[in-house]
Amino acid sequence: MYAAIRTLVQEFGWIHTGLGLFGNFTFVVGSVFFLPTFEAWKTFGVWLFIVGAVFMFVGALGNMLVKVYEARAEHPRNRETMTHTKEHGRRENRQAA
Repeated sequence: MYAAIRTLVQEFGWIHTGLGLFGNFTFVVGSVFFLPTFEAWKTFGVWLFIVGAVFMFVGALGNMLVKVYEARAEHPRNRETMTHTKEHGRRENRQAA
């Protein structure tokens, strides 16, 4: 499951932008339905607001995950190096004391 999510985030990043755009579109259409001319459509406008907000949130979350994966790819963590650095720092602190 993790591999499928990673593939979706890394390989299909454009989907997140599309979801966000669809959310923005439904949000705008929902806004129009709040005008007095479309009084009968007001409830539908509320639902478009809700759906639009969900799609904008999912799109933004997906874009954030893409950026996190890209940042991790640029700066991979090496636990062995981190452990060595911590031990080296401890030795220096003991020698200074």
